[in-house]
Amino acid sequence: MFFTNEGRVYSLKAYEIPEERRQAKGTAIINLLNLNGNEKISAVIPLKEYDPESILVFITKNGIVKKTKLEYFKNIRKTGIIAITLRENDELISVRKTHGSKELIVATVKGKSIRFSEKDVREMGRTAAGVKAISLDDDDNVIAMDLIEDGKDLLVISEKGYGKRTPLDEYRLQNRGGKGIITYQIKDKTGPLVSAKVVDAIDEIMLISLKGVIIRLNVEGISEMGRSTQGVTLMKIEDDDKVVAVAKYVEEVEE
Repeated sequence: MFFTNEGRVYSLKAYEIPEERRQAKGTAIINLLNLNGNEKISAVIPLKEYDPESILVFITKNGIVKKTKLEYFKNIRKTGIIAITLRENDELISVRKTHGSKELIVATVKGKSIRFSEKDVREMGRTAAGVKAISLDDDDNVIAMDLIEDGKDLLVISEKGYGKRTPLDEYRLQNRGGKGIITYQIKDKTGPLVSAKVVDAIDEIMLISLKGVIIRLNVEGISEMGRSTQGVTLMKIEDDDKVVAVAKYVEEVEE
């Protein structure tokens, strides 16, 4: 399932995506999906089946959250269908699959975050608009949402390649819709936040820059620090470059 910034969802079989070598440019997504002119992919959810117990949770740039049953997305047309109705000047940022009883953490570009229970968000229909997850300052917006997992850390990465991980225990449970708490100390040398992910020490991450430079790191080697710190350099970034994406790699462990 491919969710776009404009709140639509498309579907594609994995085997329909061409397999390429690591250095290859890949295939333009517009050649695989019938996207509108300004649509960009903001989330991808891999599925083997439409589990009737599963829930999709959405977060938008302006801090709106929504949860909808996965089964409402069984029949996706080639031209896509509406996944969430967006208000003016808003965009879909992230989608997560849950079972309706998790806690969520939402992070913003200005280094704020809020942790709240998924139960604070009532289930809604596929085309509903959602409710407020976090109250944002005028110059702030949401950049990430993830699911809380016991014993793990929140890894935050800035535009200029700085990062740190902080135990999730340092993020107290709050009511949905509040202003949140500080999760990162933004400085000129760090730039704004671009990513926040819940990680385990055994995970690996990949940082990807605007110029296509990729670095792969062990999470265990990233310093663990308090919420209101700026972290350390994880990737050296040239003046005309910046970190644009962070991917988490989890080793598959056989039973």
